[in-house]
Amino acid sequence: MQMCAPVRHPSWVSSRRLFEQKLSELQKCTNLSHVKQVHAQILKANLHQDFYAAPKLVAAFSLCRQLALAVNVFDQVQHPNAHLYNTLIRAQIQNSQTSQAFFTFFNMQGNGVCPDNFTYSFLLKACSGKSWLPVVQMIHTHIEKYGFCSDIFVPNSLIDSYSKCGPLGITSAKKLFTVMDERDIVSWNSMIGGLVKAGGLVEARRLFDEMPERDAFSWNTMLDGYAKAGEMIEAFELFEKMPERNVVSWSTMVSGYSKAGDMDMARMLFDKMPVKNLVPWTVIISGYAERGLANEASIFYDQMEEAGLKPDDGTIISILAACAESGLLGLGKKVHASIERTRFKCSTQVSNALVDMYAKCGSLDKAFAVFDGIAKKDSVSWNAMLQGLGVHGHGKKALQLFARMKQEGFFPDKVTFIGVLCACTHAGLVEEGLHYFHTMEIEYGIVPEVEHYGCVIDLLGRGGRLDEAFRLVHSMPMEPNCVIWGTLLGACRVHNAVELAGEVLDQLVKLAPSDPGSFSLLSNIYAAAGDWDGVANVRLRMRSTGVQKPSGASSIEVDNAVHEFTVFDESHPQSEKIYQMIGRLVQNLKQVGYVPKVHS
Repeated sequence: MQMCAPVRHPSWVSSRRLFEQKLSELQKCTNLSHVKQVHAQILKANLHQDFYAAPKLVAAFSLCRQLALAVNVFDQVQHPNAHLYNTLIRAQIQNSQTSQAFFTFFNMQGNGVCPDNFTYSFLLKACSGKSWLPVVQMIHTHIEKYGFCSDIFVPNSLIDSYSKCGPLGITSAKKLFTVMDERDIVSWNSMIGGLVKAGGLVEARRLFDEMPERDAFSWNTMLDGYAKAGEMIEAFELFEKMPERNVVSWSTMVSGYSKAGDMDMARMLFDKMPVKNLVPWTVIISGYAERGLANEASIFYDQMEEAGLKPDDGTIISILAACAESGLLGLGKKVHASIERTRFKCSTQVSNALVDMYAKCGSLDKAFAVFDGIAKKDSVSWNAMLQGLGVHGHGKKALQLFARMKQEGFFPDKVTFIGVLCACTHAGLVEEGLHYFHTMEIEYGIVPEVEHYGCVIDLLGRGGRLDEAFRLVHSMPMEPNCVIWGTLLGACRVHNAVELAGEVLDQLVKLAPSDPGSFSLLSNIYAAAGDWDGVANVRLRMRSTGVQKPSGASSIEVDNAVHEFTVFDESHPQSEKIYQMIGRLVQNLKQVGYVPKVHS
């Protein structure tokens, strides 16, 4: 008996077409209200178990960051197929719920639904880092068991994931690449990209030269590897050989020379770029700002705006970060004024960057004003303000802000406690700092890391409790690093602990034999104690190891220009007036009884 196709009512057919049209519109929709309306219409039409409608809705709710609603749509389908499972797995990975994605994967198998090539590729995208290597190996075993290695899409995904799992992962990626029956451009690019990220530039270049065909991505991958490694001669040679250069190629070279400190080459290439988008503008402005060249950075920022380019969040955050590190308050204010002039409101990320910039530049009132104006504060907002207060010695205010943070329902993280401990250190609040250090793990479940130990050792050292500081160093669950020993050496200098200082230097020399700062500090300690033989021995030791102490420098920003000074420097055009002013300051200090400490 021949089975007849079910008769569809004309109204149902038109309704179905309407729903398909609505569902196709959801592909890039982030309007939650609209997605919910479509979902309600589908439920009303009893199409919620439809294998076309359900995946579209899961993906749409995922795009709106409403994963619970996406799971609810999935759960309404009685017998989900592989496509629907894959859609949910992808949604969970995109929403950073990797463990849930693997749980869905295991349920999929338990319910008798066979994974396909997309299933494994989606799972592999979530695997990045050394700790993920066993998981990648497990997925690889599944892939071989079910015969998906013949689909080039899958081994390409495996190579990419293996390459992100450290040295052992790179080894596995190379083995897989070698035995592949067929390779396409993605295979070559994935392997070369993995080698470049792992620092294997020589091997990556060998593969690059062997490639049967090279697209722009391949060239840019090698170019980026050389630039990030600071090998700008090799980068420039490759850049000149490129058959075609795009904005990425030019931007990579500008960035490479900028990071290498060669702003002349960076500027020359920037000027020659045939097309400029926000990326090269961001690179050149940030490059000048990072080197304290406020005038040049400011001019380029103005030119960018004159060119009609509106800075996005990434550009603004990058420039503000450079201002924060170099102390360029003037440029930071200019960027802030530009934001207020062109934007209705700031994102939380941009506001956080402003707080950080103002705080690091010492403009705490401005930092607080921006901080209080953030509608949706996150942990970064609180941490930036806490650290700003702490570094500038406002320990009590920092602790009050920490209390307010908890009252408003924000849970402190490890960065928060670095800010709190740093605040206690700079304000001399020893007991308070020890209290917070001891309650980190007990009350908040945060295991102290080396940075937290460093803060507490600095706290004890500055407070003159050197014996406690030394005991803490020896009881640390991890090996003390150069920063820890350097902190102790600084405390020994403050409190003239000559014998302890010698022990500390021995540890520092083992870890960083070429660091001149350690020898200089010990020399000053011996000089303060009148032990001139000790000073001489340190100087001899410095000569024997080839260590030289660079001159210290101070800088100040005045009228969009940064002025830098070193000891006995006479290169500044106004040096005569500067030294006259210093002389007057010294006389005034002597009149009020100041006696300077003289170190060798």
